[in-house]
Amino acid sequence: MRTTFFHRLVGAAALDAATYEEVEADRSATPQALAIVVFSSLAAGIGAKGISGGPATLTFFAGASVIALLAWATWALVMFEVGGRILPTKDTRVDVGELLRTLGFAATPGLIQVFGVLPGVMVPAFALAIVWTIAATVVAVRQALDYTSTARAIAVCVLGWVVSLSFAIVMGLLFGPTLSGLP
Repeated sequence: MRTTFFHRLVGAAALDAATYEEVEADRSATPQALAIVVFSSLAAGIGAKGISGGPATLTFFAGASVIALLAWATWALVMFEVGGRILPTKDTRVDVGELLRTLGFAATPGLIQVFGVLPGVMVPAFALAIVWTIAATVVAVRQALDYTSTARAIAVCVLGWVVSLSFAIVMGLLFGPTLSGLP
């Protein structure tokens, strides 16, 4: 049974394995998954305004959004490599489209980062989004790579997260806005 985009968003956010299985099998869900990743990255760009302290500029917004998008892409690539080549099981079948669709829907909790623009909400919004997204990604990886072990999916996600976080930090330091005006 194919569900609506909204139902898939709710299912992905609720960590429902059946939703991830449905998305994995539905090639037509690829544009939906891409939209979630883009909107989650834009939400991070908007929410990151709390870091700047002053009025957000288009340059800041665009830079923060691009860094978030590149961090997601890095995380996805590393999880593909680790999950398919380093930690596969005998039942692991790696399909880039299936993995990217499930990982795209796992980015759903990142939409709450937009609330980081509110005074005093940035840190809790980003912390919640990160933890929730990691949990959703564990479910997505477990389903897409046909793992029976959640521990194996956690290992793939943590390794991928460490690499992508390092990438995001380096990109932010090299190309992000300066914070020189902060006390």
